[in-house]
Amino acid sequence: MTENTNHRPLVFSGIQPTGKLHLGNYLGAMKNWVRLQESMPCIYCVVDMHAITIWQEPAELSAATREVAAACLAIGIDPERSILFNQSQVRAHAELAWVFNCVARMGWLNRMTQFKDKAGKNRENASVGLFIYPNLMAADILAYRATHVPVGEDQKQHLELARDIAQKFNNDFSAPDFFPLPEPFITGPGTRVMSLRDGTKKMSKSDESEYSRINLSDDANAIAQKIRKAKTDPQAMPDSKENMASRPEAENLINIYAGLSDQTPDAVLAEYAGAQFSAFKNALADLAVAKLMPIGEKMRSYLTDRAELDRILADGAARARLIADPVLREVRERVGFVG
Repeated sequence: MTENTNHRPLVFSGIQPTGKLHLGNYLGAMKNWVRLQESMPCIYCVVDMHAITIWQEPAELSAATREVAAACLAIGIDPERSILFNQSQVRAHAELAWVFNCVARMGWLNRMTQFKDKAGKNRENASVGLFIYPNLMAADILAYRATHVPVGEDQKQHLELARDIAQKFNNDFSAPDFFPLPEPFITGPGTRVMSLRDGTKKMSKSDESEYSRINLSDDANAIAQKIRKAKTDPQAMPDSKENMASRPEAENLINIYAGLSDQTPDAVLAEYAGAQFSAFKNALADLAVAKLMPIGEKMRSYLTDRAELDRILADGAARARLIADPVLREVRERVGFVG
């Protein structure tokens, strides 16, 4: 990208250790993380500081942090090639976030729709951290001068804010090219995975129904049962994208099949056009079990060795600090901090 030509390409992405990781996390983000490490330096972060913007039981947060790290390893993140760590081990995130709290404008944050969605009618009782969460996200990215950020549609607004913060810092402190303007990219047919119970709602950790999602830790029977019980309509499989435009549940299952099989939705439609949904669901259940069961088994294996998981995270944090600390030192000098 022309605006980042003076910065080496670097990917940063993070995932919160809240709730169980599910198929939407895998197809929407994590599967692409594995591909990206083949072509660019990558930093992958378990964002435990973001998690506490909403109350977390401390023991559960620790366990969830290790579970997310285990999932990253299980899907193929290589901790030697990429950097994998948890956010709270690198203090640059918090310190840079405070600087960005003073660079960002209230009006910018007031436009963030995710805060309104998460706080809902309880806005006055929401934590300050939840409101300024996008500034911490900007610090996560810019502490490493990352140039590329894989994001879902719901995070694009936050990445735009990160770009605004980077630009304002560069302008305010007469450093035109100090921070890059990070670029979003969204790839893969399964980018936005919807609920198995309602094709108009995103698959979510917080949905009350276990049948709305497939967890990466689910066993083969649970995976197959959830696919077969997924909501559909009474019609046969559509034969074109146009014919599935008004059928969200059909579109969701086709996208899931495409994402798991590394095909395009058009290729899936061509194979199953006119078929009964029962036959397609059987094929999708077999595919999901074949693709997801090995991940769950590897996760459980990694989780049996807590000391090794902690070692991997600590090593990743040490490598992350080698990148972030010089950036933070220069930020401190530019801002005017002494010492």
